[in-house]
Amino acid sequence: MLKNLCHHLLGVVSVTIYFINTVIWATPIILLSVCKLIPVRLWQTFITYLLDSCATAWIGVNNLNQRLLSNTTWHVNGLSQLTPHDWYLIIANHQSWVDILVLQRIFNRRIPFLKFFLKKELIWVPILGLAWWALDFPFMRRYTKAFLAKNPHMKGKDMETTRRACEKFQYKPVSIMNFVEGTRFTKAKHDAQHSPFTHLLKPRAGGVAFVLSAMGDQLHKLIDVTIDYPNGVPSFWDFVSGKVKEIRVEVMVTPIKDIMDGGFFSDTYFSDPEQRERFQQWLNSRWTEKDQLLTTLKS
Repeated sequence: MLKNLCHHLLGVVSVTIYFINTVIWATPIILLSVCKLIPVRLWQTFITYLLDSCATAWIGVNNLNQRLLSNTTWHVNGLSQLTPHDWYLIIANHQSWVDILVLQRIFNRRIPFLKFFLKKELIWVPILGLAWWALDFPFMRRYTKAFLAKNPHMKGKDMETTRRACEKFQYKPVSIMNFVEGTRFTKAKHDAQHSPFTHLLKPRAGGVAFVLSAMGDQLHKLIDVTIDYPNGVPSFWDFVSGKVKEIRVEVMVTPIKDIMDGGFFSDTYFSDPEQRERFQQWLNSRWTEKDQLLTTLKS
């Protein structure tokens, strides 16, 4: 009873700190977002660096909050090769919303600020859309097969639009995050998929292929992250209230050049069925290794 009360009090204090920290840093981020609307490239680049610094500081305080209150033991391997001056694509298994906090914790200041590809429509979300745009979250436009059937002249236009949106990353290092399973792991989803893996859902190659097609020339390294919660998959409340005793993370870095030169991926992915099959097989093999690693970690 007393232990549960302590966890609840710890959670309340931790969430309060998260909230105050978010409000403190959201204010300059929104103000700088408005400043970035001035269409002068040099000015926008300067504001972008300020925005990334604010976002990095926000994560830094959140991480300090975790260190002081979470009482979690971390086992992290594979970070020695990383640098904030390189271009990365990050993939990871996905079990909980805590995964994002884990990734921010281990990568903050070690690689560029994590960004996600977002649907173009999300730019109209009040306040957040402006902040995502200002933080250079790449917005993508995907046309459906039905739309392309009626408008064949638009084929490939979505990729061209995304490539133009990503041109800014030629001069500024970036980290693009992709959860290739597409959703969080649950036993029900695992059974419904008839997944061949013990601890993972089936990986979806399309999202990674889209990023590589749009930014393959700019990205230098693939970071493959395996996250394990030895005491069970936690909720956000479990994490902030100090109930997560241990987290294990394994990081593997592969040059993007090795994937391209090995013939596993090329720009013909979306037009060549054989290329799609080859890349899916490569991703499946990575997931097989990840599944075996999770089995080892859990044992």
